[in-house]
Amino acid sequence: MKGLNQRGIENQTEGTAKEIKGNIRKNVGDAFDNESEQLKGSAEELEGKVQKNFGKAQRKLDPDNR
Repeated sequence: MKGLNQRGIENQTEGTAKEIKGNIRKNVGDAFDNESEQLKGSAEELEGKVQKNFGKAQRKLDPDNR
């Protein structure tokens, strides 16, 4: 069973990857003047930020990580 610290690390990593992917998608949408891709990219970027911050919180709550 994974501890909070390990799950937190995984969420931080996955969240960062989503954030980067969303940012790239948003920028591609900007470059091609595609509003749909811009919005999807922004949403994915936000989702990544939330997941990354959730992972940080998990790591702080892990009693073995203090």
